[in-house]
Amino acid sequence: MEFNESRNIFLQIADWLCDQILQEKFAPGERVPSVRELAEDMEVNRNTVMRTYSILQDQEILDNKRGIGFFVAEKAPQKIHHRQKAAFIEHELPLLIHRVKVLGLSALDLKPLLNILDENNHKIEHDEKRHTGK
Repeated sequence: MEFNESRNIFLQIADWLCDQILQEKFAPGERVPSVRELAEDMEVNRNTVMRTYSILQDQEILDNKRGIGFFVAEKAPQKIHHRQKAAFIEHELPLLIHRVKVLGLSALDLKPLLNILDENNHKIEHDEKRHTGK
């Protein structure tokens, strides 16, 4: 992983781990790499990873089972999704909208984005039908 100098490394690792959880690479109840393993993989100090895990434990994303390791909390995907969606809508979307206006981009220019939004709409509709039985 390449780190961005403008943000603390432990926060970047936390973002990476949250993305892994959202992508279902780590499922609720599943053990995440040990502090030592992740520090070696990321080529960072163990204290950096410990700080990451501590923050994610405080946010109820990870559970620490003493002597066994850290595990993905049961509601972690929902918490991460809710938090990241709110942050995106509040901070990143206004910048994106501004750039689209300033650059005069068209639907054709944004076709890849529109395709993803359409796929997401179909997935949401499918999930709602599955949950309601309709």
